[in-house]
Amino acid sequence: MAAAMMARLLAGVLAALAATAAAAQDRTRLEVYSTLEIENLKDFKKAFEADNPDVEILWNRDSTGVLTARILAEQAAQRGDAIWGLAVTSMLLLDKRGLLEPYAPKNLAAVKPSFRDPASPPAWVGMEAWVAAICFNTVEAGKLGLPKPASWFDLIDRRYKGLLTMPHPASSGTGYFHVSAWIQMFGEPQAWAFMDKLHDNIAVYEHSGVRPCRHAATGEFPIGISYELAAASARQKGAPIDGLIMKEGGGWDMDAAAILRGTKKPEAARRLMDFAASRKANELYASFVSQVAIPGIASNIPDYPAGVADSMIKNDFAWASDNRARILAEWAKRYEGKAAKK
Repeated sequence: MAAAMMARLLAGVLAALAATAAAAQDRTRLEVYSTLEIENLKDFKKAFEADNPDVEILWNRDSTGVLTARILAEQAAQRGDAIWGLAVTSMLLLDKRGLLEPYAPKNLAAVKPSFRDPASPPAWVGMEAWVAAICFNTVEAGKLGLPKPASWFDLIDRRYKGLLTMPHPASSGTGYFHVSAWIQMFGEPQAWAFMDKLHDNIAVYEHSGVRPCRHAATGEFPIGISYELAAASARQKGAPIDGLIMKEGGGWDMDAAAILRGTKKPEAARRLMDFAASRKANELYASFVSQVAIPGIASNIPDYPAGVADSMIKNDFAWASDNRARILAEWAKRYEGKAAKK
């Protein structure tokens, strides 16, 4: 009797294991491109798969410039299915090349107009934004007698020579939004004249938007041109960093989500877009950023710089995308000599 019960129990366990294995094999595997931080991607995957247990996200993560180039290079034989977290300036370029599949997520009406493609249906939908800021190491700057900059033009003072780092605009979305914003704010001739003088003070152009702030946090270089979230994160970790917003305002970019044209898993990709534009997803975004796509979602990020929302310029993303190749070619001709080695 005991043996029979044990046999039935064992058979039940084996059947359950077999069913679990079969269910795992039946899951749709969705290859998703992203530039977001690994810790955020873990949260996104967990939340999405909890609501969509029959879909598994496989992340393909890299920096903005690298990921954009990869998608463009793969256009003849598209490998991925969707994008969840790529700079909107890159999205506009991909859309122009016909690489995005327009789709209106179920929650589109709740998304701020400035956070979505104006086309109907939209080719992309914004998620959250990151904004220009200076990471200023108060301890190291104090040792060197460096004042806190209040204007972008303060950074061309000779006292900062060799003490600044910034992101490379071809590799980093943050780097490109700085350059394109300076041109939009100052006009092209004055912007290039400003960048010529700024270049004299730059030690290195890094292939990451956050790395200049990390340099400032460690004191390797006291000042990093970066973005506001990197400054807040460094300060939260105990670094003597002040996140400074320049009086002229500054550039910004937003991450966006989209379906890649040619995906063989369109139904799962549309469900991903529905989730990416949902209030639940925006609440996730608000756990690590301040400016999100749906209004009324509170974000309480410790040590977040004051005045960020008011500093965001009226950014012409279409212009920035259309002129990207020309601007980057001119930038490389002038400044590539100080780029970090890859």
